[in-house]
Amino acid sequence: MTREATNQILELIDEGVLRAETVVLAALKYMSEDEVADMMHINEWTGFFPEEDEDEDDDMMWDWNNPASPHHY
Repeated sequence: MTREATNQILELIDEGVLRAETVVLAALKYMSEDEVADMMHINEWTGFFPEEDEDEDDDMMWDWNNPASPHHY
């Protein structure tokens, strides 16, 4: 599978037609919160944020080490 659309966007960034920051913001806004969280996990970026207290009710945080979590791998 060729990444034609991806390559086109990367070329536009290289040519200065698009700013990388604009593309990143557009992609993050387009993706669901679950997709963004998965991307963070796959790229090991979740370590940048301090872990929250377990008492806090935050549905946006996933426990990647918990097999009961919807996105446990």
